[in-house]
Amino acid sequence: MQVLTLVVLVGCAATAVLSADTYTTQFDNIDLEAILKNEKLVDNYTKCLMDEGPCTNEGRTLKKLLPDALKTACAKCTEKQKTGARKVIKFYQTQHPEDSKKLQQKYDPEGKFKAEFEKALFGQTL
Repeated sequence: MQVLTLVVLVGCAATAVLSADTYTTQFDNIDLEAILKNEKLVDNYTKCLMDEGPCTNEGRTLKKLLPDALKTACAKCTEKQKTGARKVIKFYQTQHPEDSKKLQQKYDPEGKFKAEFEKALFGQTL
């Protein structure tokens, strides 16, 4: 599922600790393009989220926030984080569809959150 994958890498760029209204902006200035061009980083973040490999601090934070982001349809995401999320979803749709499916099975096995999450980011389900 692209939604989960999005948060996988948006976490690299845009998550950390929850604040009152939005997720932290601490990682908003990470070069998301550079991350997406680095297959090793993409693979490492995916393995982290799947509990198949070690996590960076950002990865651990992302893993912690991912369920909340899905359940709330990214309600606590800033606009910059939503923009990054859209970029990552599109990337995974074309480059890593199998990882997307694995992440969906782990974090949203019943598909409860997918439609609302995508609607919040894209204005429609994908």
